Amino acid sequence: MNFLFEDLDVLSRTIYGETRGDLYRFGVASLIAVANVVANRKNKNFAKTIRDVCLAPHQFSCWNKNDANYEKIKNITTDCAVFRKCQEIAENVLLEKWPDLTDGCDHYHHRNIKPYWAAYFEPKRAFGSHYFYNLRNK
Repeated sequence: MNFLFEDLDVLSRTIYGETRGDLYRFGVASLIAVANVVANRKNKNFAKTIRDVCLAPHQFSCWNKNDANYEKIKNITTDCAVFRKCQEIAENVLLEKWPDLTDGCDHYHHRNIKPYWAAYFEPKRAFGSHYFYNLRNK
């Protein structure tokens, strides 16, 4: 997969904003799975670039300006060990060095919420505090 530094940076921030709390509670699997979902969306033509997938309106809540995580992801630096781990995960997923833990999933949500669309589907995978779904075939 071809990607730019901007793709890597935005994906790293997305992983951080969406799943950073899982790292010390559950390990890296849910962080990798979120990166897999983004890569799967790009591969399924949700958008042309990783950056565009992450920044699509209302797709990843951490990028919503009214979300509590928005300022955190905008201001995070490599001084943070969790963010450095997110960068490592993003790079390895984008370079296709690691397998897709989700087996093609393109959606997910936190276990504590139930988006309207999830009422019609069963999760395909569960990692950490998230359920993962495959709603769109290639």
